[in-house]
Amino acid sequence: MGLFEQLRRVLGVEAEAAATRPADPEDLFGMSTAYVTMAADLGFESAGVAALCFASVDSTDFTDAVDEVAAILDAGEAETGTAATFRADRHGYDWVVLRDDDVDDLLTSIHFAADTLVERGYGSRLLAALFAFERPETALAGDTADRPLYWVYSFRRGAYYPFAPAGDHERDDTTEFKLASVLDGELDVEDDERYWYPLWPESSRGHPWD
Repeated sequence: MGLFEQLRRVLGVEAEAAATRPADPEDLFGMSTAYVTMAADLGFESAGVAALCFASVDSTDFTDAVDEVAAILDAGEAETGTAATFRADRHGYDWVVLRDDDVDDLLTSIHFAADTLVERGYGSRLLAALFAFERPETALAGDTADRPLYWVYSFRRGAYYPFAPAGDHERDDTTEFKLASVLDGELDVEDDERYWYPLWPESSRGHPWD
């Protein structure tokens, strides 16, 4: 199975069949305290970037909804400093990529984007929200050096899971299980590891939306 087919399966049909409830952007605010624990207890700092992944609909109304999100994020950049970039990846998914060193501002912006799509009737098109973290210096070694790791929120499962890329399409399982153990309770962590879907970047140092 190619990468495109795999992404379609894990983010689309398979996840939709396994959906536990409608998308609820309020769940994203669990990260408002989790990022503090990540830094204070585990040494993982925010990488200053988060992203919202969604599947577009070929309709004028959906385009208008996305334009509304873009316009308000653009207007809010002067106040919060949160820079928003819209992009489509090579697999057919769309992303809103947000950059800001202030995690609270990142959360506010990504929540706004997701909530607007829900209010416009497109909650079922929301797939995932990703929050990137940098590894502690003491953990930097070999293929994991300088590689970001992520907390991924699945809108269709209503839960978070860790994703720590390492090597060539390999995962740092030890780090993922440690993160899940420490943050379980503070975040609603997906308890079925079959749904800890890998979102591989195109390059070893890139992000899944690159």
